Amino acid sequence: MKKVLKEVAGIDVAQKELVVSLGRMYEDLDIEIVSYKVFANSDKGIAMMVKWIGLQSKDADNVRYVMEATGVYHERLAYNLDDRDLGLSIVLPNKISNYFRTLDIKTITDKTASQAIARFGLERKLDNWARPNILYRQLKQLTRERDQIVEERAMVKNQLHAEKSEAFPNSRSLGRLGERIKFLNGQEAEIKKDIIKLIDARPEVKDTIKKISTIPGVGHLTAVTVLAETNGFELIRNKKQLTSYAGFDVREKLSGTSVKGKPRISKRGNKHLRKAMHLPSLSSVKYNRHHRALYIRIVSKNGIKMKALIAVQRKMLELIYVIFKNRSVYQDDYQEKRAPFTNVKDALLQTSL
Repeated sequence: MKKVLKEVAGIDVAQKELVVSLGRMYEDLDIEIVSYKVFANSDKGIAMMVKWIGLQSKDADNVRYVMEATGVYHERLAYNLDDRDLGLSIVLPNKISNYFRTLDIKTITDKTASQAIARFGLERKLDNWARPNILYRQLKQLTRERDQIVEERAMVKNQLHAEKSEAFPNSRSLGRLGERIKFLNGQEAEIKKDIIKLIDARPEVKDTIKKISTIPGVGHLTAVTVLAETNGFELIRNKKQLTSYAGFDVREKLSGTSVKGKPRISKRGNKHLRKAMHLPSLSSVKYNRHHRALYIRIVSKNGIKMKALIAVQRKMLELIYVIFKNRSVYQDDYQEKRAPFTNVKDALLQTSL
């Protein structure tokens, strides 16, 4: 009998169920999916899943549980497994989707997805998951709540405008709509106070937000949203990974001479991050000369303003990440300082001096 080197439980997480595939890697590096079962995404279902894996596994204590970061549905499972001190890795969705395309799988189902996750965990060395920073988790809840209020207020304002534009507007309807707007304004103000209170209690985070806000167009609320949605860039290792996580990565379909799809962003990422960068990009185009030059160059090339704005949004998000990692502030002349020489010869002469 071949020796088992590694066991991984690949879990495809949905709102109501957990689709689990248990895989093994043997000493000859052969991979086998040995078991498959579906459980409810509840405390009871998770307990049954752990018990089932314990019966199926050769060494239950060393089984690694691998899942995607799927919105909020994976959080209950992650905290439950962490409480049990079980090995856990949470992978960004774009990594799994990219890996999935390398497999010879023609039918995509929850079962094949869980098997792909198990294979991914067996083939890769994954980092252990750490509980999200409590502060970032709370900030994410508050910033998302505020987004919902802003969307609702915009809808009510449109209703108010439509009512006022009628030939015979109803005064009582106008009053009720006005009261709703006033109520939503009050709720937004309360949320902002809660955010400020949380940040004031953490001077290091407050300082980080202050540094990020030195970027033209990026306000404190944008900085808070980006940190909250990325958990302080906990799972992010580089700029390319960040753009994929936000859904800013470009997808292009080219095949031979007949298939020439237009390049588009994937949008397979965190929509809250993309939304948070929209208004700052409009401001940055006005006040940041580098981003304004990028915007003008893209618009002059293809005439599509939204494409240029998305490019600016991606650059701004990458810039926030760089400033966060370097613990620095924004420098408008950074590129000039970084590359002061016009050619290699000048650089070598300066070095020799």
